[in-house]
Amino acid sequence: MNIVRTAMIGDVVGSQGLEVLEAKLPALIKERQIDFVTVNGENTAEGFGMTEKDFQRIIAAGADAVTSGNHVWEKREFWPVLENEKNMLRPANYPSSTQSVQSVPGSGFVHIKKNGIAWIVINLQGRELMTAIDCPFQCFDICFKQAVQPAVIIVDFHAESSREKEALAYYADGRASLIAGTHTHVQTADERILPKGSAYITDLGMTGITDSVIGMNSKICLERFRKQVMYPMETAADNKTGQIHGVVAEIDADTGRAVSIRRI
Repeated sequence: MNIVRTAMIGDVVGSQGLEVLEAKLPALIKERQIDFVTVNGENTAEGFGMTEKDFQRIIAAGADAVTSGNHVWEKREFWPVLENEKNMLRPANYPSSTQSVQSVPGSGFVHIKKNGIAWIVINLQGRELMTAIDCPFQCFDICFKQAVQPAVIIVDFHAESSREKEALAYYADGRASLIAGTHTHVQTADERILPKGSAYITDLGMTGITDSVIGMNSKICLERFRKQVMYPMETAADNKTGQIHGVVAEIDADTGRAVSIRRI
């Protein structure tokens, strides 16, 4: 077997989350001998969207590919980055070009050759309890057909519903090497190897301030729920409780099958 190690890091929230990533990811890569890193960065711009500087900081910290989700569209000035940086992904199942509709900027699929290994990252977004965009199951099929084989195939499924995440995982089992959910910012304890050899976790969690409500200021969140007044959200600021959440998986690069998966 030709075992490689890949890390997936959960949603980076705000400038504090970026600082946590920069402080902890390089050491994680060295200690765990990580060969490839995927980071979800859609919440780096104070919780909503990204900037070009945020993207560059994530790459400089050690990421090989940056994924996103529904908040990636928040900053219109960021859209050219989606077009120009091949390793900056948006969900692949946003509507494609037709005669009447032009596709959204960027790509949800990337092929990266690193140290002789073919790495493919697919970014998808769920539809249950979210915007009804194109089918993520059919989109996975399309992306998989485009994949160079053999390859280590990584899927970031940015979705609200845990059952939709699990359903897509079983659908992609045996084809994807690692399937991980993002979006809810709460790490789940269900990491496992599926029957056909794919590694899976329902949600990676987040990278940011743990003394918070999903990375945001807990007092503001409490007031929004108690009073049902939509006070402007702010990211949490207590840098004493910053943590990096995600998984490390071992993959047999010859077969694309997972050997192990552990939470971090």
